[in-house]
Amino acid sequence: MSSMKFHRWSAAAEPRPAADLARHAAAGALRGASAALARLARRLAAPRRAARGPAHLEFYAEAGAPEGALYLDGELVGWLPGVKRL
Repeated sequence: MSSMKFHRWSAAAEPRPAADLARHAAAGALRGASAALARLARRLAAPRRAARGPAHLEFYAEAGAPEGALYLDGELVGWLPGVKRL
């Protein structure tokens, strides 16, 4: 026994240009808003420097201090490899 299935075919619906244009415009606006918010978040998250004058660099090469440690305003910035004294 075999079964016969009938497939119904119809023409594909044509895209609606007005709907596509509105969707693309909305997507562009959302991407722009997202980029603006990301810039604002980066600016707000950046550490603020107090208006107290020029930065103060510190380097400690004392016994017991981390060798080559470089500090900026009391905050560890990094190490200078191979440097024992300045």
